[in-house]
Order: sequence, then C-alpha cells, then structure tokens
Amino acid sequence: MNRVKEQYIKQVVPALKKRFGYKNPHQVPQMAKIIISMGVGSATQNKAILDNAVKDMEQITGRKAIVTKARKSISNFKLRQGMPIGCKVTLRGEVMYEFFDRLVSIVIPRIRDFRGIPANAFDGRGNFSVGLKEQTVFPEIEYDKIDAIRGMNITIVTSAHTDEESRELLRELGMPFQKTGAAE
Repeated sequence: MNRVKEQYIKQVVPALKKRFGYKNPHQVPQMAKIIISMGVGSATQNKAILDNAVKDMEQITGRKAIVTKARKSISNFKLRQGMPIGCKVTLRGEVMYEFFDRLVSIVIPRIRDFRGIPANAFDGRGNFSVGLKEQTVFPEIEYDKIDAIRGMNITIVTSAHTDEESRELLRELGMPFQKTGAAE
C-alpha cells in the first residue's frame, strides 16, 4: 500500500472524524482523482512543440497523455476548432496517491522561492487547483533535453462538500499551505 494511502487510513480519517464530527468513516472526504493539464498555445504553428509537451507529461506521470483540442475557433489566436492545443492526464487509485506523494515530498520543495501553496485556490466545491510555472521541478525531466519551459495545472478533485473540509484533508496529507495572516 502506498505511504499516503496508509497515512490517510491511519491518521487522516480519525483526525477528520474528530474535527468535523463524522459518524461514519465513509463520510470522511478523500481524493477522487488528480488531473494534470498542460496548455501549449504555440502548438498551432509547430506540431513538434505539442509532441515534446506530451512526451514531458508522460515522463512526469508515467501514463499516456491525451491530446486536447480547441472547442471553438478564435481568429485572433489563429485557432480553429479541433486543432490540438494541449495535453492532459487523469490519475486515479494507487497511481494518484503515488503522484501526490511525489508532488508534496519532492516537487513542491524544489520550487524556487517557495513560501507555501496559497490556501485560497479552492473552487467552492472542495476541489483544489495549483499551477506550476515550469516542468523542470519534476526529477523525471532532464533539463538538458527539454526544448522549452512549460507550465502545468494540477487539479486535485476530492469528495469533500466544502473548501474547509478539503483544505483540512490536504493539510493532513502534507500539503504545505501558506500560513494565514503572515506578515510579508
């Protein structure tokens, strides 16, 4: 069993049951899936850029990336409906917990000038999104072999009904949120 999954079962479930007064352990929120997406706007001019982004995404996640296509045409960006403009991967189960463990323990500490993840990046329904400015913070990416620095969005979908429940779930799992009310 994965280290984060074991921590969830042994520590997080009892802590959240006590904090929120859940009667049943199945009421305790849990992570449902993690979606990693990368938009590559310059792929409209050069398809090789998108291929390199897909390759990077597959190295980071260990899963096959899906190429996303434009939903509608935007003439100012020379974008036509159906053109490939990005890629994404959805992780569930053991792979999701393994990725979350790597994200919290290896990747986030490697971010330059890191002061904590903003604790207000929730959507109102218990889902958390964070953006990374470069893919080089992942140890799987060799800096000498990349063609360009690309950012990515990571969305953690939880079964929590409120942002507070989700925030406590992620905090208990080790997500380093910024301290609230800290003087800068």
